[in-house]
Amino acid sequence: MTRLVLDDTNLKKALRHLAKADPDFARVLKEVGPPERREMPTGFGGLMRSIVGQQVSVHAARSIWLRLAAAVPSMEPVDFLAQSDEQLRAVGLSGAKVRYGRSLASDVVEGRIDFGALDGLDDAAAIAMLTQAKGIGPWTAEIYLMFAHGRPDIMPGLDLGLIVAAQHLKRLRKRPDAKRLLRIAEVWRPWRSAAALLLWHYRRSMPDWGAKPLKPEAKTP
Repeated sequence: MTRLVLDDTNLKKALRHLAKADPDFARVLKEVGPPERREMPTGFGGLMRSIVGQQVSVHAARSIWLRLAAAVPSMEPVDFLAQSDEQLRAVGLSGAKVRYGRSLASDVVEGRIDFGALDGLDDAAAIAMLTQAKGIGPWTAEIYLMFAHGRPDIMPGLDLGLIVAAQHLKRLRKRPDAKRLLRIAEVWRPWRSAAALLLWHYRRSMPDWGAKPLKPEAKTP
């Protein structure tokens, strides 16, 4: 079975679907235009880059990643494991990220994570496989599947940017929790990944007024 991928053509199709399914998205598309599709490397390198980026600024993550890529040009798990802790710390990885990287590399080498098998799994099973590794939580796995494998129907419910954007999109008095965001997103199936791209795009265009109250006429669905 050929799996549907969110490529450039399907992103346009998805945005048309979202505009018809949700008038708020139709409005946002007129206001801010379409989002760009994002990509990241597949395999160990893609997930390792996600680990590098956890809890640091974009600038710091890029600097660390460039040093790590210079130290491990192949970005193969066996070559990563061949580095000493001191070498990995020297490129800027924290002790925790060294442990996470070693855990991920070991899971790949020992077959617990099989990137070649991912495309044959549904979203839940793929996320379950990836989150076996220490340091790979649901959000990291979801982002990887969206950007590295083009999964079209992922909604990372724990993403703060999506939560804030959804609150403004739907004019909610309070920020939705992950469960409510996922309930709101049901109408966006089967293109929730495209909905996430549009919400992030919308969030970047908004003033940072998350702590301010909405107007009195604001209502919840």
